[in-house]
Amino acid sequence: MKSWLERGAASPHHALYLRRLRIRQTWVWGLRILIFIAFVAVWEGAARAGWIDPFLFSSPSLIWSQAVQLATAGELFHHIGLTSLETAAGFIMGTVGGISLATCIWASPFLSRVLDPYLVILNSMPKVALGPLFIVTLGANGASILAMAVAITIIITTLVIYTRFQSVDESYLHLARSFGATRSQIFRKIIFPACIPDMIAALKVNVGLAWVGVIVGEFLVSKAGLGYLIIYGFQVFNLNLVMLSLVVVAIIATVMYQLIAWLEARLLRHRQRG
Repeated sequence: MKSWLERGAASPHHALYLRRLRIRQTWVWGLRILIFIAFVAVWEGAARAGWIDPFLFSSPSLIWSQAVQLATAGELFHHIGLTSLETAAGFIMGTVGGISLATCIWASPFLSRVLDPYLVILNSMPKVALGPLFIVTLGANGASILAMAVAITIIITTLVIYTRFQSVDESYLHLARSFGATRSQIFRKIIFPACIPDMIAALKVNVGLAWVGVIVGEFLVSKAGLGYLIIYGFQVFNLNLVMLSLVVVAIIATVMYQLIAWLEARLLRHRQRG
């Protein structure tokens, strides 16, 4: 009779641990769904009972009716598609640009010393205040919205990734240099792989930041998109439209975040196997 080790199977203790982990995860998701259902039910009940003013706080049924109305008119998915496209573009450009800029700064210690104070200043500056500047220089169009999303994401990405580049264990770098590795080889074989988890973390942060940039940009210049619907809803006192737009933003942002979390899990699993 072969043992569980010879069969390549998990040990009894490990199997028990995995089963408990699955049960715990099931409980987590169950409680999440239960909390969501309870929140929606209380919100709807409070609005119907008159505990809250539906005109100010809306209700799930009113939001759903507004969504059906916009979808029937063929407008809802147009606004969702436009904002999602702008957010995805700003997210990708800001993230790739930030990682590229961090790489350039790491590659040149002289450039690092020159740019360091400017990066700190730009990071402390409220990026939303740059909106009027983008409108004047780029025009009241999609370019200004995209610039806002990129401006919000690129600086924080650069600082986070560059700081992580600098914090890689020096012993690995000394060992690589002792074998004659070039600076480029050190970056490709040691620095960059070591910072992949931090890059994934930057992606998670940038999801929210990109949405902030796009929504604020649409507040200022757009005639379409979820940000436009929010500001238009306030102007005409249609708070159902405002709440619908906020709910849609929350749903899409959550989906983007979960996709990045899935990518993170896949990468970490691949690294552990490697």
